[in-house]
Amino acid sequence: MNIITFDIGATNIKYAVCNEKFILTDRHTIPTEAAKGGQELVNKIISIIENYDNIDRAAISTTGQVDSENGIVVYSTDCIPYYTGMMMKKIIENKTGLPTYVENDVNAFALGEAQFGAGKGKSDFLCLTYGGGIGGALYLNNSLYKGMGSSAGEFGHMVTHAGGKQCICGGEGCYECYASTEALLHAVNKGRKDKLDAFEIFEKSNFQKPEIRSVIDKWIDEMIVGLINIIYVFNPPLIILGGGIMNEDYVIDLIDRKIYNQLMDNFKDVNIVRSKLGNDAALLGVAAQASKLKTK
Repeated sequence: MNIITFDIGATNIKYAVCNEKFILTDRHTIPTEAAKGGQELVNKIISIIENYDNIDRAAISTTGQVDSENGIVVYSTDCIPYYTGMMMKKIIENKTGLPTYVENDVNAFALGEAQFGAGKGKSDFLCLTYGGGIGGALYLNNSLYKGMGSSAGEFGHMVTHAGGKQCICGGEGCYECYASTEALLHAVNKGRKDKLDAFEIFEKSNFQKPEIRSVIDKWIDEMIVGLINIIYVFNPPLIILGGGIMNEDYVIDLIDRKIYNQLMDNFKDVNIVRSKLGNDAALLGVAAQASKLKTK
């Protein structure tokens, strides 16, 4: 069985072919071109699928809130215009004839970590991914908890600063406005002519500058605020953190050093780890679900 599996973000689309042993090959990354809208995005996915032979199923991880049972994007911000309501499963199946599974990207991340990564063998854990925003997923009692309307786990839109910064969701003071990778970039680059990307910020020549290190430390403190709120609500045994920024040892190490000093004693057993699968988590998560689909 060969599954073509996609991970659709607001900036890039990653895709690969997954075999029956869940090994990914033929990997690619292309621009999403999100501004062109949801229909163009789906057309791009279909065009890629049609270039392949010997594909049995399609698997889609995507930004936005997703009704995975019906394969519908039930809500998306304006980062991808006209994406809300997109009947992705139906459209792709009608065009390609392939059984198709569609899931929210962080839920897909959680599914991948549950089966192949840091959550393997665990019945309960939470996931947060840090990037342009902050995504969340709840894996409880060996399955995803999605809540009403398939929208549970929007940790990025917890309000951590009442009356704070305007968020893309329409609210103010949301967690992701202060603790996302995008928030770090904005804070570090404020007033700078030579803008730094996330990798450059952590290069030795920049990281050792006191003015940059202080911004990083304040940003990590914002991350910890949100994590503490989540821990007090769910008291989970495990939290898995994802996103490219988590490859920086300083980030996960400082969270580990500081957060336990701020928790009540009976909440300190939570284990906070980074993803084992990285960018492969969502690709593998949806591929594993697609492998269970019945052929028509």
